[in-house]
Amino acid sequence: MAENHPPAMREEDPDGQENRPQPRETAPGDAPPHGPASRPDGQTQPQPARATAPGQPWGHQPFHRQAFAAIDLGTNNCRLLIARPQGDNFVVIDAFSRVVRLGEGLAQNGRLSQEAMDRALGALQVCADKLRRRNVHLARSVATEACRRAENGPEFIERVRRETGIMLDIISAKEEARLAVLGCHLLLEQGEGPAMIFDIGGGSTELVLVESVAGEVPRIHDWQSVPWGVVSLTETCGAEPDGAEARAARYAHMRETVRDSLAPFTVRVWDRLQAEQQRKQPLRLLGTSGTVTTLASVHLELPQYDRRAVDGLSVPAESMRAISARLSGMEPRERRQQPCIGRERSDLVVAGCAILETILDIWPADQLGVADRGIREGILRSLMAAGGAGEKSRAALRRMKREGG
Repeated sequence: MAENHPPAMREEDPDGQENRPQPRETAPGDAPPHGPASRPDGQTQPQPARATAPGQPWGHQPFHRQAFAAIDLGTNNCRLLIARPQGDNFVVIDAFSRVVRLGEGLAQNGRLSQEAMDRALGALQVCADKLRRRNVHLARSVATEACRRAENGPEFIERVRRETGIMLDIISAKEEARLAVLGCHLLLEQGEGPAMIFDIGGGSTELVLVESVAGEVPRIHDWQSVPWGVVSLTETCGAEPDGAEARAARYAHMRETVRDSLAPFTVRVWDRLQAEQQRKQPLRLLGTSGTVTTLASVHLELPQYDRRAVDGLSVPAESMRAISARLSGMEPRERRQQPCIGRERSDLVVAGCAILETILDIWPADQLGVADRGIREGILRSLMAAGGAGEKSRAALRRMKREGG
């Protein structure tokens, strides 16, 4: 039976084209940003709490009215989130998401194709316009596996800066894992001790073994990134064949490919897994990705995707396995007709199912937590934590001056 965790977020009138709207997120005060933040004009902005309201000098806008932004350019999607602080939380004021398939053909050619770069650039132009219209004073924009792997990744980053003013930071797999944990850990099932958080992307998958303590951001104990996401694994394993037996063989090959890549990590976490099972503690598992949210929608039999129903859901692992087996065995035409999958995801969801089942083999939890949040939320939390710390320091300085005067 599926269960929902208490909602942690609220939405304030977003006018973007985000298919999965992002409401409010709790923001910790102890997580500094890693990597450069930039203003909408593309210039690096080292000061964490400065405003850019038209006609006002930097710093005149109260912290709670300042807009922060996060852009995540992945192998498959380009996503933007803009929010303002609200106490210990933040309120989303705009969001945008578009499937760009930046990594299309990368597995075969080692380069980003012209068509893929043009699609991504078009989406980033929309993001740049939103940054300007929302008077964003501090933003961080990151690119992940596709740009890490592509021979011409740096050239594309420079083109984006030149044509949109957005400075993309190609982050490491470790930083990607850290931001994903920071963005979604609030939905981790209550408890102390080890837990697994994973992010199935377009070009890579990150697994993070965390140690959680009540009231704190989980500490990363171990992590692994493998170059298999829904796009890279799909392209590497070739076109989907006709016939049930051939589809089953391709799916088994996908699972074996992922399992082999994760073998060193599996060995490293084995002792932790055994210890938890001997203590008879329920294993905690949380996934953040389009694969997980899509399968959760299928589990709920939703006619169309509803983030409010999915984000924070807890689904029996066996249900996710059954859905994975069923989708992988369908003919492509039949899969395209499934609600919440459609044409855009129909060819990629099989690879996502293969990765998910392999993760469930490694960390066989009874329940799977579902998060429709991740890197963008992690970036926002980092930016606002740094901005909030700066605001507190300035407020303390002002008080000292008043008291001294």
